[in-house]
Amino acid sequence: MHSFKIHSPVDEISTPLLSEKKIRLFLKRDDMIHPFISGNKWRKLKFNLIKAEQEEKTNLVTFGGAWSNHLLATACAAASYGFKSTAFVRGEDVNNEVLFLCRMFGMELRFCDRESYRDKRRLFEGHFANDLQAFFIDEGGAGAEAAKGCAELIEELDRPFDHLFCAAGTGTTAAGIINGAALGQAEAEVHVVPVLKGAGFLRDEIDKLLLKEQDYHPEYHLHLDYHFGGYAKTTPGLLDFIRGFSASTGILLDPVYTGKMMYAVFDLIEKDRFPSGTSVLAVHTGGLFGLLGMKEKFKLA
Repeated sequence: MHSFKIHSPVDEISTPLLSEKKIRLFLKRDDMIHPFISGNKWRKLKFNLIKAEQEEKTNLVTFGGAWSNHLLATACAAASYGFKSTAFVRGEDVNNEVLFLCRMFGMELRFCDRESYRDKRRLFEGHFANDLQAFFIDEGGAGAEAAKGCAELIEELDRPFDHLFCAAGTGTTAAGIINGAALGQAEAEVHVVPVLKGAGFLRDEIDKLLLKEQDYHPEYHLHLDYHFGGYAKTTPGLLDFIRGFSASTGILLDPVYTGKMMYAVFDLIEKDRFPSGTSVLAVHTGGLFGLLGMKEKFKLA
C-alpha cells in the first residue's frame, strides 16, 4: 500500500475560562489529516486496508448511515489505493451531500431496511458469501485493526499531558488510545465521552480491544452524562456551545462526536474537576461533514 502522510498538529486553545482556571487545553487536530479521510477515520482504516491488500481483496464492503463520515472516508480511501468499495446504507434510498461524494469516489450504495442492517455479518454473507474479492469492514471501521491504528496517535505527541479526552461511539478509538498510552508509557489519564445514551456497556466493548498483556489493567474514565439525548441527538445548549466555540477559535466541531466531547471538557473544567496547572489534550476525530446533516438545527442568521 502506498504511504499516507499524516498531518495532525496539536493546537492550544485559549478562552477566558481556561485563563481563569489556569488550565492549558490542547487539541489534537486529526480533522486536518485529509479532507475526506480525516480524523480517526484514517487511523481506523489503515490496518484494514493493509490486511485487505495482504489477502488480495479488491472490494471494501462496509456499513453506515446516510450521513456517515466513515462511508465517505472508505470511498475515498478505496479510490486512492486501487480498491472498489460497496456500502450498505441504513434506511430508505436518499441522496445528500455525503452520499453524493461517496458516489463520486466510485462507491456502490445499497440501501437496506433497519431490521436487516442490525446483523451486518449476515447481511455481508447474504450478498458476498461467494465473492472472494470482498473484504468486510464493520460499521465505523470498528475492530482490532482499527484500534491498532488509533494507538499510533500517542506516538505523534511530543510532550506529556495530564489528561487525554476522546469521544466514543463504538469505543474502538478509545481502546486504541488507551493501548497507545500504555505502550508509550504515557502518564495521561484517559477520559472517554460516549455519545450514546445509556452507554455503560461501552466499558465491556473497550475492554475487549485492550491489549491482553500480563499485569496490564489500564484505568480510564467514562463520562456518561454528555450524550444530549442519544446518538446524533442535540439540544439548543449543545448547538450554542458548538457555534460559540467555532466562532471564537476558527475550529469546527460536529454535533455527533467532537461537539459533545468538547462540551464535556469545558464543563468539567468549569466544575473544577482539574487543579490549576493541569494540561489537557482533546482529540478532534474529524467527522465534520456531519454538520451538513444538521445545518437547519443551528438556525444561523
